[in-house]
Amino acid sequence: MGLIKAKSLIGQRTRFRPLSFEVPKPLFPVAGVPMIQHHIEACTKVPNMKEILLIGFYQPNEALSRFLVSAQQEFKIPIRYLQEYAALGTGGGIYHFRDQILLGNPEAFFVLNADVCSEFPLGEMLSFHRRLGNPDSFLMLGTTANRKQSLNYGCIVANTETHEVLHYVEKPSTFVSELINCGIYLFTPAIFHHIGAVFQRNQQELLLEENTNGWQRAEAIRLEQDVFTALAGQGRLFAYKTEGFWSQIKSAGSAIYASRLYLSCYSQCHPERLAQNQPGGPTIRGNVYIHPAASVDASAVLGPNVSIGKGVTIGAGVRVRESIILHGASLQDHTCVLNSIVGWDSTIGRWARVEGTPSDPNPNDPYAKIDSETLFRDGRLTPSITILGCNVTIPAEVVILNSIVLPHKELSRSFKNQIIL
Repeated sequence: MGLIKAKSLIGQRTRFRPLSFEVPKPLFPVAGVPMIQHHIEACTKVPNMKEILLIGFYQPNEALSRFLVSAQQEFKIPIRYLQEYAALGTGGGIYHFRDQILLGNPEAFFVLNADVCSEFPLGEMLSFHRRLGNPDSFLMLGTTANRKQSLNYGCIVANTETHEVLHYVEKPSTFVSELINCGIYLFTPAIFHHIGAVFQRNQQELLLEENTNGWQRAEAIRLEQDVFTALAGQGRLFAYKTEGFWSQIKSAGSAIYASRLYLSCYSQCHPERLAQNQPGGPTIRGNVYIHPAASVDASAVLGPNVSIGKGVTIGAGVRVRESIILHGASLQDHTCVLNSIVGWDSTIGRWARVEGTPSDPNPNDPYAKIDSETLFRDGRLTPSITILGCNVTIPAEVVILNSIVLPHKELSRSFKNQIIL
């Protein structure tokens, strides 16, 4: 068996504001650990995994460097960050760094988008790829969506017997297929021939244009529209359908739903991360993660779907449900936090209520996905989860409902359905 590598593509972060002002989106904690760590853990379970590369346009900072050092120590595998000189798209990034990817002659490599949460069935994908018996074939992970929501994703038409992708359309205007692209791929080095052909074509088209940065524009390549659409129907691209959970993490609101999905699978893969009801401890309902360095009063009630970060203080009689409390935050006595994200080092005063509106998929539809809500609808703020940026102070006995509070704000009264700048 040859070497296997993995790449995780880190995209831009504007839709994750105000939380991404403080930390790159891939380091945002989901179910108690940085979002990207779930990807890395899945990759390290693949036999013969040699190296993990993170590719993105982020300026590397201290938080990212610290995470890479600790992750390498924990997982005993080289993990490197490769920074693009410009945002090159899902295909352009791996093409630009193809020499790094091909170092050591890997048999195959995985490419995972950083903004998805999944069970990451990478081992099953590798076995399925080998059963295909075609060393130069490529594999994409698919899952079932309902007809209406499928229009928001890349749609795959596949042969039900051979699993070959016959047709691929990114975000079609009319219904194409209920099988959608999960943004998780298994490639062999032969994929660079196909991405290279797009690069050459882009260069040719740009030769006729003046006053453009032709090299940069030619290298901006999208796997989905530029490569998969052309590869479909040629006997090279196949789909592996997963029945496991999958969701995108496009906005801060979708992080709460992703946290629920990961917490629900911890009972099998990481039972040590789930808090238990113990004498003298807080009341735990459902799946809850509490960082060992958090301080939680015994009369607090937490859960379901709650993550409590490092250094958080939770006072007497506090109720938290369907929420993420980030490190250093303080929830004073008898506060109530529902469907909200409380930012780093924020403080919520006694008897205050911070509440949002969940944007969960329809629970009665097994194939429903989380909707990517627009911030405004009909000129009004769409009801959504409440987000407190870092270092926000909420006074005692107020209500903050369906609102987004930018960092370093000290509020003096109640707010609802507002963005507080």
